[in-house]
Amino acid sequence: MYNTAKKQVWYGELRTSKGNAIVVHDNQLPDASPGRIYLYNTERDAIVEYVEDIVKVNLYDLDEAALKAAEAKFSGAWKAARSQFMSKHQARIELNNVKETAPVRKVAKPEVEPEIETDAIGADFDDDWVDDFDD
Repeated sequence: MYNTAKKQVWYGELRTSKGNAIVVHDNQLPDASPGRIYLYNTERDAIVEYVEDIVKVNLYDLDEAALKAAEAKFSGAWKAARSQFMSKHQARIELNNVKETAPVRKVAKPEVEPEIETDAIGADFDDDWVDDFDD
């Protein structure tokens, strides 16, 4: 069974009813969704997201000879797939590092309306206004 605690990059074999495939797990890939892991599947030539509980019982370590052969055969393709995967997920990684608080908004100062002096209008203003609307 696979153990990534010892190595950053783990080469192993995924055994399924459809056949066996060499897979690569890298601890430096971004975290997958909860309960899932990313593995590079050499048969698909792609990094695939798997349900961890389902796939981990089907993962097996390679013996020393098979490990060297897998590293020699798939190292270049793995690095290319990893580079492409990381460039696509870079935006997601950057969004994960966004601060959880919004920037402070500047509050506009309310405009002060000039005061109108009521004494300047005159005391007889009310009388003139009433005269215009007499019957």
